[in-house]
Amino acid sequence: MLEYAQRIKSLPPYLFAQIDQKKREKLAQGVDLIDLGVGDPDIPTPQPVVEAMKRAVEKPENHRYPSYEGMLSFREAVADWYKRRFGVQLDPATEVVTLIGSKEGIAHFPLAFVNPGDVVLCPDPAYPVYKIGTLFAGGEPYFIPLKEENGFLPDFRSVPEAVLRRAKIIWVNYPNNPTSATADESFYRELLQWARERNIVVASDLAYSEIYFGDRKPPSILQIEGAKEIAIEFHSFSKTFNMTGWRLGMAVGNKNLVAGLGKVKTNVDSGQFQAVQEAGITALNLPESELEKIRSTYRERREAMVRALQEVGLEVFRSEATFYLWVKVPKGYTSAEFVSKLLEECGIVCTPGNGFGEHGEGYFRISLTVPTRRLLEAVERIRGLKL
Repeated sequence: MLEYAQRIKSLPPYLFAQIDQKKREKLAQGVDLIDLGVGDPDIPTPQPVVEAMKRAVEKPENHRYPSYEGMLSFREAVADWYKRRFGVQLDPATEVVTLIGSKEGIAHFPLAFVNPGDVVLCPDPAYPVYKIGTLFAGGEPYFIPLKEENGFLPDFRSVPEAVLRRAKIIWVNYPNNPTSATADESFYRELLQWARERNIVVASDLAYSEIYFGDRKPPSILQIEGAKEIAIEFHSFSKTFNMTGWRLGMAVGNKNLVAGLGKVKTNVDSGQFQAVQEAGITALNLPESELEKIRSTYRERREAMVRALQEVGLEVFRSEATFYLWVKVPKGYTSAEFVSKLLEECGIVCTPGNGFGEHGEGYFRISLTVPTRRLLEAVERIRGLKL
């Protein structure tokens, strides 16, 4: 009998695949599920983007292989957007590469720079792909705890010297999934100085930069002077423009890091469909009012849900970004136990904090990707548990 390769056998089950399986089981039983699990926006893709896609699909030139690194016109649009949004200057020819969704780029990036035995510094709790990409490359993940008392920022100075000597990459993700925490420019400045002294690449996942609710816009690490010497940043159209199914993203920053990722992609994929990239250009040029409508929807849901959860005695970490809530489980439960209880007794799907890493234990994540009335219905079901 054929066996899986060791790299597959050593992987834990992918968190969201497990959740999908449990959802299917409950739906088959006729349960009225309220799905607050996966971060998949329920708001449609803006209509101008859909119309641009319709036109682009009709073009015969888009029916052929795209370029590996992405259309130059798309990469120019990315560079223009970074300039407008962050004040960051990028060379679209050498400092931007098109991704088939940022997950693809995050998973492939370690293959370009990590040798077996090298260490990759990963936050914990975190998006699971930082760890998975490291394992696929033969690297060793070293987990830096994200603790509430530190604002869920990594204490990178606590990493032992013996680990640092083998470290190649450190991953950061702000606004953060799953905790919803944010980081400011002073954090990035300190991180970059520390990483530069140790010749460690900084990989920033900025997928949630446009889902914010206060006056301060989340910064890009590339805004910090000298960042392009050692940093690469991954961005996604999924959350910003409600385009999860379209699979479009970009990596930008240091040209050698971008080129290394591009070399991997040249050998393992054939680029993103050009029609999707043309639609992406339209998305990048949407008026800010379109994004503010999306933010306004999440802001309303967030405020209503935080208030309702507090009324039933649950403690929510307060932040001003992402469409997630990071909530402490009630005393007497583990993360898995409480999330299982919500599913079995209330028909509510949430994500256990320990699914994002051992330091997520004691929390669960709620995605604000259903209408407010369903969010409040979920809280009423929880109220019936008499916690």
